Amino acid sequence: MAEFVGILTIFILAVFVGFEVITKVPPILHTPLMSGSNAISGITIVGALVALGSQSGEVARWLGFAALVFATINVVGGFFVTHRMLKKFQKRGER
Repeated sequence: MAEFVGILTIFILAVFVGFEVITKVPPILHTPLMSGSNAISGITIVGALVALGSQSGEVARWLGFAALVFATINVVGGFFVTHRMLKKFQKRGER
């Protein structure tokens, strides 16, 4: 139980720190930041797969599945936003 409380505390602190960092980013840097976060979400997907395949228990599997779903949504959405941003830099004839 103490291990769960420690992990939950780290998670809650990470949520608050992430929220504070993201709200301080100016709008002009948001899209490049999302492009860079795709690599971090790729690492999250690997960690989620490890948690999903672990024998730690049912809770770990459900959290791993949730992390896998949310990280996949983040990666796909990030690539769509990046693709849309890069289209704005093409000349009219290249589209």
